[in-house]
Amino acid sequence: MNIILGTVQFGIHYGIANKSGQVEQGAINEILKYAKKAGVINLDTAIAYGDSEKCLGSVGVSEWDIISKLPPIPENCLDVTGWVNEQIEGSLQRLQVDNLMAFMLHEPKQLLKPYGRELWEAMQSCKKKGIVKKIGLSIYSPQEIEIFWNDFKPDIIQAPFNIIDQRMDTTGWLKRLHDANIEVHIRSIFLQGLLLMNKRDRNEKFYQWNSTWKIWDKWLYDEKLTPLEACIGFINSKSIINHVVVGVETLQQLEQIVCNLDKTIDEFPKELISTDENLIIPSNWAKL
Repeated sequence: MNIILGTVQFGIHYGIANKSGQVEQGAINEILKYAKKAGVINLDTAIAYGDSEKCLGSVGVSEWDIISKLPPIPENCLDVTGWVNEQIEGSLQRLQVDNLMAFMLHEPKQLLKPYGRELWEAMQSCKKKGIVKKIGLSIYSPQEIEIFWNDFKPDIIQAPFNIIDQRMDTTGWLKRLHDANIEVHIRSIFLQGLLLMNKRDRNEKFYQWNSTWKIWDKWLYDEKLTPLEACIGFINSKSIINHVVVGVETLQQLEQIVCNLDKTIDEFPKELISTDENLIIPSNWAKL
């Protein structure tokens, strides 16, 4: 498994299990120093992640391969190409780097807008100029790929996938993308931290899925697994996955992840798989 260090916590308070808030600059320095020693070479950030790009730039990340993401285009934008160039240039300045390993669309559905083709061509132009090496789409469900597949072929697809949310695999898209030589960057392997939480700490809004949690907790107990081991072990069982975005709030969390990178689990309770979007899509949790 190749880790891509997610940095959303460096710029904003993020994650349902996050008890420490936005990561302080000193801790960011320690995390990056350890990550580099552990062989991590990729950082994942976004313009929408608050101060993340600025914090990384102040540390010095010129030796890293960086992925960033384009926010939604303003409704009143009259020059899409100019706006895209301005956003990418802003990222480069904040990060204090000359180019990016990849630049992705945070909201790919914008490609369906009247300006969608111009947006895509503007990103391709940046790739041709060498400002970015690859362009990609950050999606929330495999159904989104179906919409774009015929007209837009990215270099990278970033998508959620974990032991509960297995849509990328069950729909066949994981293999299709692999066969098409499109990089797949998996995120949310801990379901934004929900899968790592002690059952006593789960918010009551999640009690409606108690049948799932009972299976989860019993399986962990019977197999003598920690939640972290189970989440990483499941991802490692999918041999065609090799890029995984993980975010941390502390150095200790990253150390624990690195120590378990080789964990593999080939069998798990199929009853854990869910298609309930109120559970598997974190943006829906606020509505519960």
